[in-house]
Amino acid sequence: MTETPTAHTPAQEQARVQFTVPAQHPMVTVLGSGDALLRVIERAFPAADIHVRGNEISAVGDPGDVALVSRVFDEMMLVLRTGQPMTEDAVERSIAMLKASDNGTSDGSETPAQVLTQNILSSRGRTIRPKTLNQKRYVDAIDKHTIVFGIGPAGTGKTYLAMAKAVQALQSKQVNRIILTRPAVEAGERLGFLPGTLYEKIDPYLRPLYDALHDMLDPDSIPRLMAAGTIEVAPLAYMRGRTLNDAFIILDEAQNTSPEQMKMFLTRLGFDSKIVITGDVTQVDLPNGQKSGLRQVQEILEGVEDVHFSRLSSHDVVRHKLVGRIVDAYEQYDSKYGTDNGAPRGGRGTSGAKGTQGK
Repeated sequence: MTETPTAHTPAQEQARVQFTVPAQHPMVTVLGSGDALLRVIERAFPAADIHVRGNEISAVGDPGDVALVSRVFDEMMLVLRTGQPMTEDAVERSIAMLKASDNGTSDGSETPAQVLTQNILSSRGRTIRPKTLNQKRYVDAIDKHTIVFGIGPAGTGKTYLAMAKAVQALQSKQVNRIILTRPAVEAGERLGFLPGTLYEKIDPYLRPLYDALHDMLDPDSIPRLMAAGTIEVAPLAYMRGRTLNDAFIILDEAQNTSPEQMKMFLTRLGFDSKIVITGDVTQVDLPNGQKSGLRQVQEILEGVEDVHFSRLSSHDVVRHKLVGRIVDAYEQYDSKYGTDNGAPRGGRGTSGAKGTQGK
């Protein structure tokens, strides 16, 4: 994309920019089907006048808006050159990142193209990538640190991205096995009333981990890998007394660990292993008055070398847009009334349903 010099009209304090989309990129990949991507940009910059003629795009308006519009198209072109298509969601997130960088609320130098083109794992015809700046930093932290905590609300990709990194580490022979674990804590229901054997009672708590595995590996290979011990999915209680060497270990739903369980789990770390701990401190299902190990461990390990805390927010939700708004609404209500998830503090939280991409 080439940009012409910006022309200013002092009386109206407007600027104009024009750029050319290279011929090898069909305009539909830049503008979207039915101009859907263009509409996203126009909604984000309502005061800017954006025109398309052939493969020429021009924008007139406030100098700040025009500069950002130009940067949005530049970032889109960088992504398109990698062969990755742009989506409405990707354009919206790119605009949000550029606006945050422009107004000084972003504390990093990463560009939208750097975030959106970072491949973690390619499997079964699809590629798993971070979709937000905080997700990219979370993935980078997993590469750099031995123990990483991914803390944030439902839908921010905490577990899903950790699972992708675990499968990547296994396939590249950085580790010999993957261990996935969760505390088996009832979210308002009683485990004992469920039918079946102990394994069948526990299995529903581990099902989201199986679902993520099926997204990332050939389903036919999973039973074989589990039978060989290459992949282990087990409740947290099964970790006691073990030392886990040469493994990528993920503790999911860590907000439902007690302080004692959290210490037990962390001290399972063996040589050449990596631990990722994920959880949402706003959805604690522990009995009344019991402190969450995930809440406490932040006070204990913050600042410890080779331990990193990645904190995600509603802005990192990658499910339906309404999920992010719901998270924000609950936070505002809790702040106003001094509650946890709308319930009196000290009571039981409510556990939201978890889909695979939102872990």
